[in-house]
Amino acid sequence: MRRFVIGQAKNLVDQTRRRHHHHKNLTFLSLLPPPPPFSAPSASSSSSRLLSSSSSSSDMSASDSSSSLPVTLDTINPKVLKCEYAVRGEIVNIAQKLQDDLKINKDAYPFDEIIYCNIGNPQSLGQQPITFFREVLALCSHTALLDESATHGLFSSDSIERAWKILDQIPGKATGAYSHSQGIKGLRDAVAAGIEARDGFPADPNDIFMTDGASPGVHMMMQLLITSEKDGILCPIPQYPLYSASIALHGGTLVPYYLDEASGWGLEISELKKQLDDARSKGITVRALAVINPGNPTGQVLAEENQRDIVNFCKQEGLVLLADEVYQENVYVPDKKFHSFKKVARSMGYGEKDLALVSFQSISKGYHGECGKRGGYMEVTGFTSDVREQIYKVASVNLCSNIGGQILASLIMSPPKPGDDSYESYIAEKDGILSSLAKRAKTLEEALNKLEGVTCNRAEGAMYLFPCLNLSKKAIAAAEAEKTAPDNYYCKRLLKATGIVVVPGSGFRQVPGTWHFRCTILPQEDKIPAIVDRLTAFHKSFMDEFRD
Repeated sequence: MRRFVIGQAKNLVDQTRRRHHHHKNLTFLSLLPPPPPFSAPSASSSSSRLLSSSSSSSDMSASDSSSSLPVTLDTINPKVLKCEYAVRGEIVNIAQKLQDDLKINKDAYPFDEIIYCNIGNPQSLGQQPITFFREVLALCSHTALLDESATHGLFSSDSIERAWKILDQIPGKATGAYSHSQGIKGLRDAVAAGIEARDGFPADPNDIFMTDGASPGVHMMMQLLITSEKDGILCPIPQYPLYSASIALHGGTLVPYYLDEASGWGLEISELKKQLDDARSKGITVRALAVINPGNPTGQVLAEENQRDIVNFCKQEGLVLLADEVYQENVYVPDKKFHSFKKVARSMGYGEKDLALVSFQSISKGYHGECGKRGGYMEVTGFTSDVREQIYKVASVNLCSNIGGQILASLIMSPPKPGDDSYESYIAEKDGILSSLAKRAKTLEEALNKLEGVTCNRAEGAMYLFPCLNLSKKAIAAAEAEKTAPDNYYCKRLLKATGIVVVPGSGFRQVPGTWHFRCTILPQEDKIPAIVDRLTAFHKSFMDEFRD
């Protein structure tokens, strides 16, 4: 496929400016190649998921507070204080300070760069965007290019055709205007058609709510379901901190169910039943079951039979099934395959009136990794029309999700097809990214399992490994002396010795008395050997230092 030539692009900009001189500030940024990898944003900046409230507030001593100030830690919403988001917590704050210091004191550390393995942010670590997606987005963002003859020499014919099709579905072709609160109808049509092609069962565009990533959809459902601390949500442990943070913010109770590490992070129905009964015995009304498939941080892919059991469990117990399926494209092992919960439920004969199911998808993960573009959707099925009206009302409070994200969400669900101009290059880019991720996952998994006292289940899917650390009593005592969790202590030591940023398992919750860390598989292949070498050398030194 034809790729962009910067010189040609600049010439085209000049032509466009002459012909459209009234657009004095016309830019062509969307056509330029993506910038080089950048460091992860600070903990105080906008994150792909909910931010922690604990970044700098903990530095404020009680003596700094004054009763004359209108806002203090004593007067803000206690639910904000309660919520935490470890993915951008203490370890990342330290990493960013080290990164700033590295610019000044290059020789002060035993490493020359910070490698962020803490968050699923692929393009920040060098992954390139899919060309077709960006071409369509560029043309939709700067529509004047579609009138230029030179555009046909820079863009694929199907990206031009798709851009026109999308623009024709937007009133006035105005991608900078608000849309319908559920999203542009034509784009929801494309998403629904993609779901139907994936599952083999009908999908209704009126069930689709376009969102700025998957997170707003999760928050929306928590707002809908939680009325007080007596309302509970069953969540996997380990879990992605979005769920614990969102439940805390909305004043509910997280009801944990523990995944079985010994069986590859299996989800046992007996465990669900046990935790459900225990919560109910305490007066908690359990409203929903959250399932992350493929798993985050654990990387397992559920077997279809297991999914059938989960669907039956929700049906029998009257629970809403919240299906986090943002890693559906990320499956790396031949013996596992992704099946959406909607497909499973429909194949069991459960229809719209039989099961309340909300499925979440995002443009941030998969092979596309468009985290910063903030796009996604939720498919809401099994709710009555009056409840659906309330969901729409909540969505309308935010007016609409961003249009660029909506466009990308429609594209990932309706990519180029065989025979299209972009199809071969699209498939090459997609398969290249996914096969590389599989290689990286396997390399890191094997390296971790060679470390003393470390066990790591295989990464069947998603973007992470979650190894278990068997730490000595001496190491645990050292952590306790610093008033921190043992895995947090290990991760801080790892960062300061190697520049590698990982997230302690305690930030995801875990079986008491066990310690883990989450590491992404996202650094580019040429970085993996150095990561393995640094991690191996550090771990040996750490184990020797704290040997009982």
